[in-house]
Amino acid sequence: MSDNKFAEVSQEALLKIFTIPEAPDSTLGRIEKHLSENLMGFLGERIVAREKPLHEIEQKFNASQIPEEPRYVSDHTEFLLNNLVAHSVNTASPRFIGHMTSALPYFLLPLAKLMVGLNQNLVKIETSKAFTPLERNVLGMLHHLVYQQDDSFYQHWMHSAQHSLGAMCSGGTVANMTALWVARNLLLKPDEQFAGIAAEGLAAGLAHYGYRRLTVMVSERGHYSLGKAADVLGIGRRNLIAIPADEHNRIRVDELRKACAEVVADGGHVLAIVGVAGTTETGHIDPLNELADVAEEVGAFFHVDAAWGGATLLSKNHRHLLAGIERADSVTIDAHKQMYVPMGAGMVLFKDPSMVRAIEHHAEYIIRHGSKDLGAHTLEGSRPGMAMLIYSALHVMGRRGFELLIDQSIARAQMFASLIAEQDDFEVITEPELCILTYRFVPTRVKQLIQDATPEQVRRITPHLNALTRFIQKRQRETGRSFVSRTKLTPSQYYREPTVVFRVVLANPLTTKEMLVEVLQEQREIAAQAMSLRGALHTELRELGLLRDAALR
Repeated sequence: MSDNKFAEVSQEALLKIFTIPEAPDSTLGRIEKHLSENLMGFLGERIVAREKPLHEIEQKFNASQIPEEPRYVSDHTEFLLNNLVAHSVNTASPRFIGHMTSALPYFLLPLAKLMVGLNQNLVKIETSKAFTPLERNVLGMLHHLVYQQDDSFYQHWMHSAQHSLGAMCSGGTVANMTALWVARNLLLKPDEQFAGIAAEGLAAGLAHYGYRRLTVMVSERGHYSLGKAADVLGIGRRNLIAIPADEHNRIRVDELRKACAEVVADGGHVLAIVGVAGTTETGHIDPLNELADVAEEVGAFFHVDAAWGGATLLSKNHRHLLAGIERADSVTIDAHKQMYVPMGAGMVLFKDPSMVRAIEHHAEYIIRHGSKDLGAHTLEGSRPGMAMLIYSALHVMGRRGFELLIDQSIARAQMFASLIAEQDDFEVITEPELCILTYRFVPTRVKQLIQDATPEQVRRITPHLNALTRFIQKRQRETGRSFVSRTKLTPSQYYREPTVVFRVVLANPLTTKEMLVEVLQEQREIAAQAMSLRGALHTELRELGLLRDAALR
């Protein structure tokens, strides 16, 4: 951007910004045309493949003062192309398989522009009108997907002013927080001697009901957002109790029952049990029916965090994996994950439409009693009309279209797991249940040796393999040809030793087997460059008496 080119400051110039679109041959006009005709090509051309150090990027965004003079739109757009777009993450790439973001259907781009142009605020009907019944309709369709009530149920409750089937949120964090907010307020509700926690606070509520503390129980694989919720709601992070997971990364129900009994014996109360339907790290699903049983036994609210796996319900072939979710008091689903809409489209659904009365709030100037304003039952106030994009995706692709996408993603993950298992120098750490799996590179000779290694030998070998995994993942990310993420697990087959692994999410329908073969080959080539790390591993094996021949292959 040229430093000596400033736009005119005048009433007429400002009016043009609000009323006259950019010319088709302007920079912004060309971008719009390119995006509409070839999004993948645009991103491929504009996003720099090789990673640039963050501290260098920061230098372009370090001015602390608001610019005094206006810039021409085209000049500013060029700046964004060169300094923002160029160093963004190409989440739409079929070789970007490291996180829960993927390619978007083309039709959502112009619809998103329409949504932004309408600029509706879903806090109130006066600022959203038709968007309010549309959002309630979306919540109704997703509620039906989970709870499968009959048509009369939805005719009665979907558009009721005093009730809600759920709430649209910016994401799973706010959705989980909203669910536990409702659970807390329902438990510490008003009675003749107590005005309720919303009026009197947590300390008064605990004292009135005679509880020493409230706890939330979740698998050790539970999402970190639950810790935030425990903090914000005054429950306390220490009262979010992580229950051990089994060898399949699912909550151990026996340990859950034991922990619940200890809480009760200590004078506490189990506020909520959270089942995970698609863990962030491995994609596994807790035994939801068993968790529902425990919740009934101890009088706890049952919430299912299905931010990732909830979309699986769209597939009749795999819906059974979430058996028991219909028994949950509330469910979190993120449409911006496996429903392929842009970021910022989470939701929480409530089995009983009257539950939201526990968090109902009003303001005379905006959310009045008796109105159908959605803001009466949401944690967030001003919100965009993201429900429009979900509504469109559900209609344009239909349940059967989503079913095909879900089925293919699970099959793709199973295929990749089989491909990894065939390699002499890679191993699967967690088999996929949905479309997430973890694995790592292990030199051929080490892979042979570690199968029969003792706990002590595994303890000493694992840090070296962890360092090798970190090296490969970082170098692969910097190279920019493909991307996988990494995490740390405690696999039972390796005596619960903290193990760094590659993590892949295979939701992008454009990812092919050939691309996955190339990902493994690239990792193998990077591993060959880690001479010092492989040398240290070689030395460790010799000291353990496990290696007496040539260097590692």
